[in-house]
Amino acid sequence: MELRQLRYFLAVAEERNLTRAAEVVGIRPTSLSQQIIALERELGAALFVRSSAGMTPTQAGARLVGHARTVVESARRARESIQQRSGLRLAVTPGAPPWCASALWRAAGESVPEVADMQTAEQLSRLREGALDAGVLLLPADLSGLQAVTIEDTELGVVVALDHRLADRKVVRWDELDGCALSWFARSWAPGYYDAIRETWIRAGWHPVAVRESAPRRGLFGAELAHGGNVVALRPAWDVRPGDGLVWLPFAADAPRIRYALVWNVADSAAARYRSIAADLVTAATPHTRAVLPRGQGGR
Repeated sequence: MELRQLRYFLAVAEERNLTRAAEVVGIRPTSLSQQIIALERELGAALFVRSSAGMTPTQAGARLVGHARTVVESARRARESIQQRSGLRLAVTPGAPPWCASALWRAAGESVPEVADMQTAEQLSRLREGALDAGVLLLPADLSGLQAVTIEDTELGVVVALDHRLADRKVVRWDELDGCALSWFARSWAPGYYDAIRETWIRAGWHPVAVRESAPRRGLFGAELAHGGNVVALRPAWDVRPGDGLVWLPFAADAPRIRYALVWNVADSAAARYRSIAADLVTAATPHTRAVLPRGQGGR
């Protein structure tokens, strides 16, 4: 059996719910289910009783819990004891402000940090495990046992391709998005943020004809907007740059907002250093790269 499978098993055993456990470990529920089934096959025993109420460990599963915790904790301590690292272990969620990674490197000082590209849900899990020192992630999120300083808070707008029917608008209303599909992301990546923005569009009365899970990378979502038909994205202005064939449109009212924070474990003895880094990040926040405006507004 693999260490990763034991981590997944413990998440399910503790949460008693596949969906919540998947959010904790930062993978899709279907992938988590497959990993649990593979572990059961390897061990030759059912580890959970599955029902509409959730997943309850069997006797075999209950016996495995203690062993799994010992192995996972031992692996964490072994990793920390042999890692001769000169810098901090940091992470940045995909789509973070473009200035963020450079600011983190500068704030780290003379030490060379390890900066990973990591989704919000996975960062939260690793921060609590002690496998990550600090990370830039999306809010809102479950920050129990963690400390956070908001480093960016800006509005989302509508991003469309240059040939989209809305591309000439100066601003866009929610009802003008009727009939559009939404290019969005998997909820397991950042459940709190996903739910907050979804609540915003529901409250505004918009119901996308489809919500398409797509990668956060600019090149991939740009291609989807250009060739995917009547589809829009909700993004901050910095995600649209001259020459990429996209237009960023501000909302006329009720614009949703996106917030990023530097987060660390409150029990970490280096908490004062992370607060200092957070202050540096706030100072480093610069005016966003100007978005590509709708045609006819470039001279304003």
